[in-house]
Amino acid sequence: MAAQGMIQPFQPTLIRRVDLPEDGVDRPVISYGLSSYGYDIRLSAAEFRIFRHIPGTVVDPKNFSPDNLEPTHLKTDNSGNYFILPAHSYGLGVALEKLTVPDNISVICIGKSTYARCGIIANLTPAEAGWRGHLTLEFSNSSSADCRIYANEGVVQLIFFEGDPCQVSYETRQGKYQDQDERVTLPKV
Repeated sequence: MAAQGMIQPFQPTLIRRVDLPEDGVDRPVISYGLSSYGYDIRLSAAEFRIFRHIPGTVVDPKNFSPDNLEPTHLKTDNSGNYFILPAHSYGLGVALEKLTVPDNISVICIGKSTYARCGIIANLTPAEAGWRGHLTLEFSNSSSADCRIYANEGVVQLIFFEGDPCQVSYETRQGKYQDQDERVTLPKV
């Protein structure tokens, strides 16, 4: 299903090293692509936002203010492209891959151990049967140090659950997060 359009772009093997076009040097990356029982998706370089403290404000999912999020700049060095997630902070990114989930599949995103060992917690985010788009990804830095999160490299693993086609898919019920672009999507009610 993934090779037939469920995941775009689809990488049929697990990638751990890449040649960067600018210098042709083979470098290690945080793995992405098809794994044993799932698929490791990449963080897009398009956008990453960090919650910032605004004294006197409360984050309200029913009346979410974009002012609570601050864009962070993509940085680059010999290790690759990355965003910095400050210590004890929370950030939102977006998946590079676009998903088109069939009506008989549900997907859960779980964190990769490489990031977990650095103190990065990826929230469990579902992609329900019939959902399409680029997942908005949520990360918490529980470490007392700033941490890099690499763009265009593996960031979370997708685990797929197959069952009978659901009676009411995400598309059928016109879910509010359907067809997300490759941008961070803010909370909606």
